[in-house]
Amino acid sequence: MSKHIDTLLLKGKKGEDEKLSSISKAINSNEAPVKEKHARRIILGTYREKGAFTFWSYALGIPLSSNAIVSWKFCHVLHKVLRDGHHNSLQDCMRHHGNIVEMGQLWGNLHDRHGQLVALYCKLLCTKMEFHMKHSEIRPNLEVTDEVLERVAGTDVNNVFQLTVKVFDYLDAELRLAETVIRQLNTSIAISTTTSGQCRLSPLIQVIQDCSHLYHFTVKLLFKLHACLPADTLQGHRDRFHDQFHSLKTFFNKARDMQYFKRLIQIPKLPESPPNFLHAASLAKHARPVVVIPSEDEPEQQEDDDDDDDPEPLINVSDVTMPSMMVPQQFDRFDQTFGPSNDRDIQIENLQQDLGKLRADLERVKGEAQRYITQLKSQINSLETELEEQRVQKQRALVENEQLRMELEATRRRNAEHEIVQATFGEAETRAQATEQRYTKLKEKHTELVSSHAELLRKSADTVKILSATHQTQEEVERTKQQLAFEVDRIKLDADMKLEEQKFEMKKLKRDFEEKRAEVEHVKGTLQRTEKVGEQLTSSMLALQAEKERLMRSASEKEAELSSLSQTAQLQQSSLQQERDRSTRELGELQGKLQEKSRREVQLQQKLLEEQFSLLQGTVSEAEYIIQDAVAKLDDPLHIRCTSSPDYLVSRAEATLGSIDKVKKGHSDYLTNMGDAGGLLRALTNFSHLAADTIINGSATAHLAPTDHADRLTENCRGCATQSLQFLKDLKSKTSLQRADPASIRIVVENIMKLGEELRPKGMDVRQDELGDLVDKEMAATSAAIEKAVSRIDEMMNQARMDTSGVKLEVNERILYSCTDLMKAIHLLVLTSTDLQKEIVEGGRGAATIKEFYARNSRWTEGLISASKAVGWGATQMVESADKVVLHTGKYEELIVCSHEIAASTAQLVASSKVKADRNSTKLTALQQASRHVNEMAANVVASTKTGQEHLEDKDTMDFSGMSLIKLKMEEMESQVKVLELENQLGNERLRLGELRKKHYNIAGVPAADLPEGNGLDPSLAPVAPSSPKSSKPSVMRKPDLAQKPNLPPKNMFR
Repeated sequence: MSKHIDTLLLKGKKGEDEKLSSISKAINSNEAPVKEKHARRIILGTYREKGAFTFWSYALGIPLSSNAIVSWKFCHVLHKVLRDGHHNSLQDCMRHHGNIVEMGQLWGNLHDRHGQLVALYCKLLCTKMEFHMKHSEIRPNLEVTDEVLERVAGTDVNNVFQLTVKVFDYLDAELRLAETVIRQLNTSIAISTTTSGQCRLSPLIQVIQDCSHLYHFTVKLLFKLHACLPADTLQGHRDRFHDQFHSLKTFFNKARDMQYFKRLIQIPKLPESPPNFLHAASLAKHARPVVVIPSEDEPEQQEDDDDDDDPEPLINVSDVTMPSMMVPQQFDRFDQTFGPSNDRDIQIENLQQDLGKLRADLERVKGEAQRYITQLKSQINSLETELEEQRVQKQRALVENEQLRMELEATRRRNAEHEIVQATFGEAETRAQATEQRYTKLKEKHTELVSSHAELLRKSADTVKILSATHQTQEEVERTKQQLAFEVDRIKLDADMKLEEQKFEMKKLKRDFEEKRAEVEHVKGTLQRTEKVGEQLTSSMLALQAEKERLMRSASEKEAELSSLSQTAQLQQSSLQQERDRSTRELGELQGKLQEKSRREVQLQQKLLEEQFSLLQGTVSEAEYIIQDAVAKLDDPLHIRCTSSPDYLVSRAEATLGSIDKVKKGHSDYLTNMGDAGGLLRALTNFSHLAADTIINGSATAHLAPTDHADRLTENCRGCATQSLQFLKDLKSKTSLQRADPASIRIVVENIMKLGEELRPKGMDVRQDELGDLVDKEMAATSAAIEKAVSRIDEMMNQARMDTSGVKLEVNERILYSCTDLMKAIHLLVLTSTDLQKEIVEGGRGAATIKEFYARNSRWTEGLISASKAVGWGATQMVESADKVVLHTGKYEELIVCSHEIAASTAQLVASSKVKADRNSTKLTALQQASRHVNEMAANVVASTKTGQEHLEDKDTMDFSGMSLIKLKMEEMESQVKVLELENQLGNERLRLGELRKKHYNIAGVPAADLPEGNGLDPSLAPVAPSSPKSSKPSVMRKPDLAQKPNLPPKNMFR
């Protein structure tokens, strides 16, 4: 019995070791798919321990961030564990959700193809775990009935809507991963039968299983939503479903055609068109797609390290016996082992005692295990507490960061308010000046009021004299004085009140100008009413004659009151004088501030002029350095090997003449307004670069020109530099700034442009009246040749499918597909070039006809004709070479050379069209994009050809083990002789290629004397590229050189 228990313990320990061994073998750096038996053991382990704790405890120690292959296979195994493992595995994986997110972000930031796949796979796994944690009724393998789906969706429309969006996101993550994997396989031209391709394709089996269920969930939920909501509300859902439907169908079709999936999974077929959700009866036509996994195990190749990995049986049948057949044998063996029945009881008692001891030991082991588990749980709790503290600290740091950001924003707002206050203060000063002017006007009105008051006093004195002349009229005079004094007092009070009101209103004038104006009008009205009251008083004096007696009695009293009134008037006059003095002092202070502000503005204006002139001096110094550097390159020995074309020199000279006009305009603008030198600075910067470019390209063009032209061109380049430096020197000094004139520079640049025109090569001898028709014919012929080539490739494709199969068929299909894509790209380039050519003709011909335009620009027209002929010829040669390669009668190198020739011809066509095109033309941009697309397709043809050549060519294994030393030496000498012969043949072929190119250029219209020596025959003698980045622009009539292999030393095959 003890031996049996020990055996069980050893088996448990062995099972744990086998599980860890399976994890290490499943997740490694070998670019091969995960073996099914290793994944099966990991999944069985989750059912034994009822979770994925052991899996994660080992996975956390794997260096996932160091190798993309390891991370990819880890995601594959985790996907299998989530789908087929124990249901508690989801909770264990969710605890490490953050680790998966961090791994995805890490590989997403790296520019690595496997890294991009790992980032998408991590996003898919996170989406899967989040979805199933929220909807726990749906198992991670998505195998649920429609009733369970209805119960999860519920009856609330909002819940159904949200669940539909979640399923959409789930399916998007699955499809994005699948599309990226297939796109990378197509880009790398990998074959599904290789281990590297299978390593990427193997996780798509689980993706196919998930997508079939998610598609069914989406259809059911959308039909349920259309039954509850109007169709217009769900238009976005229908559009998103249609996109996913077409993507899923494309993915299933591509996967179904791959050889790898045919023996592992049966992929369902989707209907031709998506369901019509607007028609409820269409739900009955929907059939749930079913994915079938064949029952037979995946054939696996046995490796050296897997010799001992026999699959573990799910049920141990070694101890199961047949009772009916084994009972007699058991009794016989028992008697033979334990003797007769008398001794059995003693042995049974001994075994029972041993069993009791073993049970006690087992209980002790269980107690220790429980204690270890408790300790581990306490450690887990402490680690979770630390994690929570870290999260709290992180949240606190985020809050502090937010507070600092708010304080920064508040500081910025205070700065803005301070600027607004300063602006308001300036406006207040302006308003104060206006208020001071209004206050002066009010004082003038007040002076007029005082003068009127004095006149009234004089009238009162006259009245007193008249009353004193006679005693009978004394009482009337006294009464008149009383009334006059009362009116004067009232007028003074009114005047004082108005004065106070005016002072108060003067303070408020800073806030409301219109209100103060109304109050001034009110004061004027009051003054007019006062005058009317005076007139009424004079009229009432006649009525006062009847009251003479009463005035006589109160005359003495009124005289006393009159004296007191005069004293009061004097006091009022003194207060008005003090107010006038205070206003005068305030006015003096404001005038002082105004003068200080004026002086400050003058200083700032002077400082601005000095800064503008210093900027001009710095720009002129930099321009002098650029032109001096260009002049220095004329005598540089390294520059002698640089060459340029006359066409490019003429274009640079024309651009320089345009920049001279801008410099002249900027100079005149600066002399008009020296506070703004921006236009002159921009013009000088552009002029310095263009002038230096003209000087360098003029010298480079002189290297290929005849001696007379070369000397004159070099002398004019030096003269251009001299005149430019003299003009810049005049700009640096204020005394000579007025007389600076770039007219002399224009004369020298025009001479350079004339020499460039003289050095231009002559074109073909074609009648100018036939150029227009010839261009259209050649473009049409080129388009027809390309269409014919596409149809010919399609015929070759069908013939290859009938004649070949297997790897040869796959290689031929890839080559022909790449050739078809190249032909389509060339056809698009020709159409785009034709559109741009029409735009150039319509924009440049003016009142002339199209033929006249072509005749006037004969060299450009000849370039277009030559380029279109080269493109059509290249397409024809490409088809013939592809036909020979497919029929195994030609060489792969011919197809590669044709690809290079087509790329060069299309580059010539783009350069020819670009010469007269507008830089801002949208059609020119489209032509450049089409040219880049042609280059990419040509590169794909070369890559497909080289890959097919590597797959089909058999490389013999070199075995020299049976040779002696003398035999090896003889073989080495023979090999060296072959190497020398091949090198001699290579040199002869290069010389022949050079002569062919010279003849080609002579026929194309470029004389052989204008070509650089070497002509690509010897890389060591090839001309050095010019230092200017723009001086390598190809000529219109020159055909681009073919790419050549580098002259590498031969490899020594023997050691």
